[in-house]
Amino acid sequence: MGMGRGAGPKALGLFKILTVFLCTFHTAFSSSCKILKCNSEFWSTTSNSHHHTGAEDSVEFCTALRTYAHCTRRTARYCRGDLAYHSAVHGIDDLMSQHNCSKDGPTSQPRVRTPPPWDSQERSDSPEICHYEKNFHRHSATPNYTHCGLFGDPHLRTFTDTFQTCKIQGAWPLIDNNYLNVQVTNTPVHPGSTATATSKITIIFKNFQECVDQKVYQAEMDELPAAFVDGSKNGGDKSGANSLKIIEKVSGQHIEIQAKYIGTTIVVRQVGRYLTFAVRMPEEVVNAVEDKENQGLYLCLQGCPQNQQIDFRTFHSQTPETGSRRHGTGSNGSSFTPQMAGAKCKEKLPVEDLYFQSCVFDLLTTGDVNFTLAAYYAFEDVKVLHSNKDKLHLYERTTFGSGTAAPQSGLGMAMFFVAFVYLFQCCTVLL
Repeated sequence: MGMGRGAGPKALGLFKILTVFLCTFHTAFSSSCKILKCNSEFWSTTSNSHHHTGAEDSVEFCTALRTYAHCTRRTARYCRGDLAYHSAVHGIDDLMSQHNCSKDGPTSQPRVRTPPPWDSQERSDSPEICHYEKNFHRHSATPNYTHCGLFGDPHLRTFTDTFQTCKIQGAWPLIDNNYLNVQVTNTPVHPGSTATATSKITIIFKNFQECVDQKVYQAEMDELPAAFVDGSKNGGDKSGANSLKIIEKVSGQHIEIQAKYIGTTIVVRQVGRYLTFAVRMPEEVVNAVEDKENQGLYLCLQGCPQNQQIDFRTFHSQTPETGSRRHGTGSNGSSFTPQMAGAKCKEKLPVEDLYFQSCVFDLLTTGDVNFTLAAYYAFEDVKVLHSNKDKLHLYERTTFGSGTAAPQSGLGMAMFFVAFVYLFQCCTVLL
């Protein structure tokens, strides 16, 4: 995150392990940590303070810092391991030292200031390097874009169009490359249930040349902010700051983050109580890692570990006609049969592809009709973000590698085996 290229692989690896550990430890407390509220309150009142140097403004800024510190102390017990919380605490100490603020004093809120003009206006002097497509066209043809999405209980579509249903409870890395990190936290849908859904998403955009400062975005259940954790809506004070910005599509339900300097668009939604994630990213950015051989887990690229995957067909064969064995009664007090779940999912997803199957699976495991909308919006995001319109629908689990469907019938398996034997014989003759 804050390390440059000089940091050794061991140091970077240790930092990543520590980050995952802290966020995993924090899972039980994440819904009560109110650091985002503290951040937004502070930055909404001080976003223009650096343009004022008078004594009155210095007093008000110190007052706001003390109020900020007081807010973090109130929520401290619920924020252990939260990256945004620890960043805020260290940031407060640094700012109080820089502005010679006393820790003792009034904590009333200063007057609300208007946001700086560059948060809402495009800069005309943004360097070309901060526009990925323009910079890319100078060296080669149009970039090849890929898509990854996570939704529901939870279902993962990787950058290679592999579709998986996973357990993955706790904190897991979705994306980890030279430009950004994305981590999701999945929690049980009901106490004691094995059904999980995404309750928290943390996105870290790394400092990049003259384009953007490091920025952190964090969404949680019932808290989908339209700003980064520092209260800003763009990439900071650099000349290319507006190559990264947040756009609120539907308040509290749908935000879009545009990172033009890396040609990336991210969509985060809250559907019901839980979150969904979708991204459109160039292949060059997807594969931009410093040490590919020692790279850690990266779900959007590598998929879920085998022991974390759930097979649709096995699950459906074990599901009784009267309802799900995985959870039984849903949060709405009723139980879906496979027929009822299928009929409900058909209302939003008429094509019986893997998004439809995911919807049925989620209704059987959770009983929560909001998961129908999660599958629906996940597919809507695919239609907007996926570059290949012929690959929008996926119909079979891709377990034999990228885009290769596993044989489903006895005849298909027999043909696969015969082809394999024939190929082996041909190779033997040639050798």
